Amino acid sequence: MTAMRIVYAGVLDLRTDEAYYWTWSKESALSFLDHPPMIAWFIRFGTAIFGDTALGVRFAGIVAMLVTQLLLADIVRRVVGDFRAVVFALLMPEAALYYGLLMAKVAPDTALIPFAVAMLWSLVRLNESGDSRWWLAAGLFAGLALLSKFTAIMLLPAVAAFMLVPDWRWRWLRSPWPWTAALIALALFSPVLVWNYQHDWASFRFQFVRAVATHPLSLRTVGEYFGLQLGLVGFVLLPVVISGVALTAWRGFRNREPVAILLSTAVIVPFGYFFWKSLTLRVGDTWPMFLWPAGFAATAINATMLSREGFPEWMVKSTFGWIRTAIIAGIPFVVGVFLYYVAAPWNLIGRTDPVGGEAGYEQVVARARDQLKKTGASWIATTDYRTYAMLRWHFNGQVPVIQINERSRFQGFADPGMDWIKGHTGLYVAREPDNGSPVWNETTALRTPLERVERSWRGVVMDTYALEKLTGWTPQLSPPPDSPFFRWRVLA
Repeated sequence: MTAMRIVYAGVLDLRTDEAYYWTWSKESALSFLDHPPMIAWFIRFGTAIFGDTALGVRFAGIVAMLVTQLLLADIVRRVVGDFRAVVFALLMPEAALYYGLLMAKVAPDTALIPFAVAMLWSLVRLNESGDSRWWLAAGLFAGLALLSKFTAIMLLPAVAAFMLVPDWRWRWLRSPWPWTAALIALALFSPVLVWNYQHDWASFRFQFVRAVATHPLSLRTVGEYFGLQLGLVGFVLLPVVISGVALTAWRGFRNREPVAILLSTAVIVPFGYFFWKSLTLRVGDTWPMFLWPAGFAATAINATMLSREGFPEWMVKSTFGWIRTAIIAGIPFVVGVFLYYVAAPWNLIGRTDPVGGEAGYEQVVARARDQLKKTGASWIATTDYRTYAMLRWHFNGQVPVIQINERSRFQGFADPGMDWIKGHTGLYVAREPDNGSPVWNETTALRTPLERVERSWRGVVMDTYALEKLTGWTPQLSPPPDSPFFRWRVLA
């Protein structure tokens, strides 16, 4: 399965967000508007080994999957010491599409997952050994998780419950170790705090809008939320894991078992929050993915604990049977999706295909190269971060590429090559109808239409792009915050 992920990572074109995060890896900024910097460091690690290739960009995600599996296996081994449960912990992620295949797709969640699991593993070691120093390891991994994605904060209730619900609560409340761990996490998170202090708390304001957004109740967004979980975790595996987490929570809070409380709360609280948000807002496909590894561990542990606690034999056999069924059904599904994208010639989903919908940019790049030669243009302008990212990925420093609007995304970025931009002809590349962006009304630019380019995948046209000659204007790299060229897109 790891070899399959390596092939997938090396063969498929980067998706737009992956290319966008790759552009971050080329910068020396402390943090970024959209997310903390860990994903940029992950990509820099992979490209240092394999260069600016698709495998290089995605390599750290493949390593992250292996680390996550080993940590889950060790958590289960330490809690129940049952070989079957350890195997389940290793194989359940392989049977879930998001982990079995899409951990090869680089995203902030890819970085968050191993650090979140490592934090849980440290607390399991604390419970097993009674050695207070494991709090420091938990603080270390919590800080690295926060450096990966802000949603790591949703694991705080699980840590608090682990610390306060069992009978040892007064021991830890009076101990300096948990509070030192919190200081370690905060110190590691400090680059993000410093960057935000320097930039008017931009990334917190950018992301916080989702938390406070209010919209009418929508059954469509609720359906999308559960549909995505079924698709990315598994139609059989998801209900198996939910039932395992529910029984783990019942056991943990009834008996005040620290590990059971920790693992179940790490799933229940984020899952409940995202369900609440899905009542009015579309929940992104990757947002809940950091919570399910704790669910895999809880499910594997629960299967062993049922027999030890005297549950009926039929219930024990049924639990093991459903886990086996989920794995046996899930892994072939993951392999089938891999073969569809790597080897099949068809497009069975049309323009809604999540991978094909972001493929074929080389067609746009080829026409852009041709127009650069014909027009003598020395730089490329865009008005969309996805187009910007893909053009920058394909040209890779050969031509300056600049997104003229949403400059808040690029605070702290290096000069893209203003000597090649100022006073020179440019080429504007934009997806239709985005080329009609009103931001152009604020400029003195003269735009001359050149041609339209279709971006297609497996015979289906996904998008059409307009190429235009651009003269008479030079973009600002750092416009004032009240400028239409600075403002970011509202997320919710």
